[in-house]
Amino acid sequence: METKEKTIRKVYVFRGRILTVRNDDALMPNGDVRGREVVEHPGGVCVLPIQSDGSVLLVEQFRYPYMEDVLEAPAGKLEPGEDPFEAAKRELREETGMVATEWFELGWDYPSPGYTNEIIRLYAARGLSDVGQELDDDEFLNVKKVSFTSALEMIYDNEIRDSKTAMAVLKYKDLLNLGKLDEKKI
Repeated sequence: METKEKTIRKVYVFRGRILTVRNDDALMPNGDVRGREVVEHPGGVCVLPIQSDGSVLLVEQFRYPYMEDVLEAPAGKLEPGEDPFEAAKRELREETGMVATEWFELGWDYPSPGYTNEIIRLYAARGLSDVGQELDDDEFLNVKKVSFTSALEMIYDNEIRDSKTAMAVLKYKDLLNLGKLDEKKI
């Protein structure tokens, strides 16, 4: 069965600092035309910092859309033309004050494919050294050291609800257990 849709019209309804919203018309495989609402996003990165004792560094920050503090791995938006790996290094340093000697690519996350084209590149970082936090002017967060086992339990107990963080923790665990982590080394 054919599944591909073809865009026949794009109407931009909002252009902001972080995202753009479109209202498209798409031609379905059966010939019908349907509306598609699309949120364009430049993409982002997520870094799982692993300390020498196996614990992870997470950040707790207020997330306005949910009106609550959210515990998550350091992450951020890609700047136009920015290399995702360079963005990951930047975000790790800005949010935790850490730099890393070992990096692993954990894949991509499509956080909500029903309405956005955002792609989050996932990384793990080891061999951490503290060189000092460099938060952006609008960033207010607390760095939390969490044992790896506790991080897993927090995912399963729904205390960590951020999907990119859960995916990074679970992928790292599985790649490590399967002996495949070195294949992902950058």
